[in-house]
Amino acid sequence: MTYWIGVITVTGIWMIAILGISVLTGFTGLFSMGHAGFIAIGSYVCALVSKTFAAPMWIGIPCGMAGAILVGVLIGIPTLKLKGDYFVIATLGIGEIVKLLIENVPQITGGARGLTDIPRSTTFPLVLIICVLCVVFVRFFLTSKHGRNGIAVREDEVAARAIGINVARQKLIGMAISCGLCGLSGGLLAHYMGYLYPTMFTMAKSNELILTVILGGKGSLTGTILASLILVPLPEFLRTEAAQEWRMVLYGVLVVFVIIFRPSGFMGDRELSIKGIFRFFKNRFGKKAEGGVGK
Repeated sequence: MTYWIGVITVTGIWMIAILGISVLTGFTGLFSMGHAGFIAIGSYVCALVSKTFAAPMWIGIPCGMAGAILVGVLIGIPTLKLKGDYFVIATLGIGEIVKLLIENVPQITGGARGLTDIPRSTTFPLVLIICVLCVVFVRFFLTSKHGRNGIAVREDEVAARAIGINVARQKLIGMAISCGLCGLSGGLLAHYMGYLYPTMFTMAKSNELILTVILGGKGSLTGTILASLILVPLPEFLRTEAAQEWRMVLYGVLVVFVIIFRPSGFMGDRELSIKGIFRFFKNRFGKKAEGGVGK
């Protein structure tokens, strides 16, 4: 039971980062292939603050978030002017640069040997509460003026600019929120694992996170949450004796299966609501009940 609670906790931690990527990619239309780098910044800054100054986690995590946001904004000012594949390549380079810097500053980060003896303060209830708060925050942001402006930029930059939206500022806001949530995820991860290694934040991890957003539905917050709950712990569910050696192959096959049969993702651009669920069951079973009474 303790093992599965750990799996759920890690799933919640990564879901926070996926929500951040969803804000940038799903609702602002900017693909990033290097967000594992911002998670790394949040992780290492938080861990170093906690270890160096013996600071509690609630001080280290905001420092990690601030570090990720600061780097994201400083990098975003020049790179957000790039469009299409050029921005993707730029973010890919950023993620690799962060990883290389961590590996080559061993006196601070521990280098390839990693950073150990980090206080393990992250718990399942804490992650659950923070996940819920992050979902509420993202939901309120998306329904706000800035969130609607971001969706307009995703749909058509030229049209958005024509109606008076500051496209550059809107992209920067999306980048800052995305990096902040990734920094928060990194801080929680550091205090849950108790150690950090550069190989935890490779390009493969960035690809995995953005793939989750795409498979959930780029325009759906509900889809992002559902995809996180399914795809993040899926490799662990496949960790059986029969599938142990083939579990990552099976994971890849399932991902390809979803892409082929649901190219727009689990939810596409639709959202799941409590009213919608009640309406679905009412339409589905209510008509059957009426048909039965009529007979």
